[in-house]
Amino acid sequence: MPKYVRNIPIILYMALFYGFIFLPVLALVLFSFQGSTLPVPPFDGPSLQWYREVFDDRNLMEALRNSLVVGLASASIATVLALLAAYALARYRIFASNIVRAMLIAPLNVSYLVIGLGLLIMFNALSLPKSLVAVIIGHVVINFPICFAIIYSQLGERQANLERAARDLGAAEWQVLTLITIPLLYPAIFAGFALSFTLSWDEFIIALLLTRFDVTLPVEIDSLLRRGLNPKTNAIGSVVFGVSIALVLIAELIIFGRGATNRDEQ
Repeated sequence: MPKYVRNIPIILYMALFYGFIFLPVLALVLFSFQGSTLPVPPFDGPSLQWYREVFDDRNLMEALRNSLVVGLASASIATVLALLAAYALARYRIFASNIVRAMLIAPLNVSYLVIGLGLLIMFNALSLPKSLVAVIIGHVVINFPICFAIIYSQLGERQANLERAARDLGAAEWQVLTLITIPLLYPAIFAGFALSFTLSWDEFIIALLLTRFDVTLPVEIDSLLRRGLNPKTNAIGSVVFGVSIALVLIAELIIFGRGATNRDEQ
């Protein structure tokens, strides 16, 4: 039996699998260019009417700005904290380090609902109001374990040998960190940052529980949907999807580009 015939079931399975995942997204993007108010065939377009209305909507633009602020702040804080924690656990002997690592990664196994409710109870006990700052803290909690896992996995023996060589040549500890460790870890650091921003960008549950007036974009979209069918949701959903895909592609180019450079150097 020819090889391509044996691969037909696999090809069909993969086509169905990816179709199941991406078909709703493609429909969302397609009907965001629908000229009529109902996202149903026949297709009436293409039209940028709903994109214009999205960018003219003050509430949506405010929510978009809030999501950018929360995403950038939480991703930056989580990445820095994860880098320091991963470096300490990988390079120094710490009492019960295995338990510490398990505790740092533990939030990955907890649902966002439980984390959000726990933070809400804690903030209420401390008399801290719901705000974007509270959301940033919540997103740092869920993003930190991901960044830590990515960065820690890349702190291997090769980096350790280069760090020891730099110390032998008289480099101070801060010089080792900034001139050796961070440049070598740049793809992992950027991957952790990009993934954290993407998760924060479209996270809904924690943002809903910890905000009151200054809401993020997913919460504002939920508010639009509760009022009934609104064609603007297709347009803003396409914007959210586009930003996420752009970040993933940039991360892929940086990581694989750096990997190809390292292979050429070797």
